[in-house]
Amino acid sequence: MPTSNTFEQKKQFLFLFLCGLFLTNALIAEIIGVKIFSVETLLGANPAQLDIFGTKLDFNMSAGVVNWPIVFITSDIINEYFGKKGVRRISYLTAGFIAYMYIVIYATTSLPPAQFWLEVNSQDSHGNAMNIDGAFNQIFRQGLGIMLGSIVAFLIGQVLDVTVFSWLRRRTGGKYIWLRATGSTLFSQLVDSFVVIFIAFYLFGNWSVTQILQVGTINYIYKGCIALLTTPVLYGAHYLIDQYLGKENAHQLANEAAASSFTPM
Repeated sequence: MPTSNTFEQKKQFLFLFLCGLFLTNALIAEIIGVKIFSVETLLGANPAQLDIFGTKLDFNMSAGVVNWPIVFITSDIINEYFGKKGVRRISYLTAGFIAYMYIVIYATTSLPPAQFWLEVNSQDSHGNAMNIDGAFNQIFRQGLGIMLGSIVAFLIGQVLDVTVFSWLRRRTGGKYIWLRATGSTLFSQLVDSFVVIFIAFYLFGNWSVTQILQVGTINYIYKGCIALLTTPVLYGAHYLIDQYLGKENAHQLANEAAASSFTPM
């Protein structure tokens, strides 16, 4: 069994690693989220054409969903071993960094482009004319509505996720990891899937309520499936943490988190 000092060092490193993983993937998801891809084409399947509120829709998703499940898995692990305070601190910090990132992006897209940069990038790989500065601005400069919707949805989703996770842990007495992790994610994503597009495209755009419900439903179905499919990853993470900290120490840390007796530095 490791000494108390060694255990404290491992515990702090684990918290820093998880927070770094959480923050990095959240920021990456925000940056790459401007690309929309077809899930059916990726899987080599026919378009889903789901009949939702009178319209047939396919699974065309933001690229941000590729690594967003890592954010929620990491959130659940932080909650499991460091409690609600740990998750809330990194969530608020991440929201602040997301806002800072958008401010920097807006500032850089306003910088005048160098003439040689425009000239050496005047054509794409197929020889077609291209405005590299216009492409840069179009990709990185998202609207205010998307920025606000993303941050608000992120914070609401995280608060709901950590609250439901903790409630289920109390109800199950620490058993059924899959239930509290998947259950909290499914509930929080139900809200997150609709809040972000409601703010971005209804309050700041011209979408109808029907369109919000249609796209939000598609997003939630996809995120729900991913949450179920990534459950084994959560168990794998618990196994690795048990090996890193020692099973007895890992269980002690989880019990302290459940009692809210540990506050990360």
